[in-house]
Amino acid sequence: MKPTNFAKYLTEFFSDYLSRRKNVSRNTILSYRDTFKLLILYCQEVKKIRAEKITLEILSSDLLADFLTWLEMNRKCSIATRNQRLAALHAFFRYIQTEEPEGILHFQKIVAIPIKKSKKHIVEYLTPDAIKILLKQPDKQTLKGRRDLTLISVLYDSGARVQELIDMNVCDVILQEPAIIILTGKGNKTRRVPIMKNTVTLLQRYISENNLDQASRNEEPLFTNNQHHKLTKEGVSFIISKYVALARQKSMIVPEKVKAHMLRHSKAMHLLQAGVNLIYIRDFLGHVDIKTTEIYARADTETKRKAVENLYPDLIDSNLPDWNKDKTLLTWLSKLK
Repeated sequence: MKPTNFAKYLTEFFSDYLSRRKNVSRNTILSYRDTFKLLILYCQEVKKIRAEKITLEILSSDLLADFLTWLEMNRKCSIATRNQRLAALHAFFRYIQTEEPEGILHFQKIVAIPIKKSKKHIVEYLTPDAIKILLKQPDKQTLKGRRDLTLISVLYDSGARVQELIDMNVCDVILQEPAIIILTGKGNKTRRVPIMKNTVTLLQRYISENNLDQASRNEEPLFTNNQHHKLTKEGVSFIISKYVALARQKSMIVPEKVKAHMLRHSKAMHLLQAGVNLIYIRDFLGHVDIKTTEIYARADTETKRKAVENLYPDLIDSNLPDWNKDKTLLTWLSKLK
């Protein structure tokens, strides 16, 4: 059977365009892959179109809009996930526009499907005191406890995304002055972030204790599980949740649920509250656009309150007269029915 134009371009999109020409990250490729697996599933189960019969002509803007609705209603996907799937479709059909210019109107109708607006979530982060309590929970007397303490410290101090932490190899840690960690983020972009002396000390002991300072182990993952395999996102979440539960037994200032990404948010907020410029925070976090970093400035109500207090300390007089002594007002209020 001759492959359809959809099969032809989808294969080229994944095998050549994304990986070679665009050099997108492995995680992006996997996310796009999942989108098209779901699209093929939708065509088979809902539209009764076999995978080998799907063509670009069949994939109309109406069909894809229905697919997005199906994701929300039947698959119970969030709006954010729905938009993520749409981004993959947009990328694919923008690619096809250059390969099949005669179908550009058809493709542009799909590219014009809008991103759905969603409710903006509040940036969740931990206070410095909550971070201190969390870091006191791992048992320093055990090998696993020392690993977990080092992991959480690095995750917070570097402001790394969870995937960046998981992908970190031993060679990405440079402990000579000035100590830095090399992180590989979205789009395979790398950045060098400074780490503080306490984290440096923890890393030195961790690397030495686990014999990771041998040249032959440079390309090995920095953090591994009990089977000496690279940690997963679920593994990191499990480690953090375990110590959050212990921390809450000591103090309720630690939130009930702490996701790994909240440590990144916490670092950003603490840098902002320390007076670090947003431009530097943007580079520290690896944001492409300063607008992404501005969410922390909007969320930092404490800094706003202090700034307003410093600017206008005495405009409002808190020494107000006792309204109980205003007999005329009391009489008037008493007559209200």
